[in-house]
Amino acid sequence: MWKYFARFSPLRALRDLRAFLATRQRYEIFTLFGAAAVTWTVMWVFLTDSRSVEIPYKRNITYVQDWRADRSQADMQALEKQMSTARTKEQRELEERQKKRQAEFKKVDDFLTSWGI
Repeated sequence: MWKYFARFSPLRALRDLRAFLATRQRYEIFTLFGAAAVTWTVMWVFLTDSRSVEIPYKRNITYVQDWRADRSQADMQALEKQMSTARTKEQRELEERQKKRQAEFKKVDDFLTSWGI
């Protein structure tokens, strides 16, 4: 592997690139740089967009609990109420995040619609 890099010279590579570009027409060079700019712009947009969306890591682990055999009905109902409250709170937070994201997409859609796209 190092033998390959031993023969590689950045100066020779630049000379080779310059010689290649010297044989090209002017419009071909502008097209080359334009295509490279469009490609890098698209890659940059996807990279920045992928970082803007936070995906919360949530483990779905089900723990088995050992209950007393002499629990009363009131104890069971109180526990169910606590669990229901927690689920309702998580559901509300999820809906808020979804509405916020939907508003962001609507803003982009309205912008594109105003441009006729």
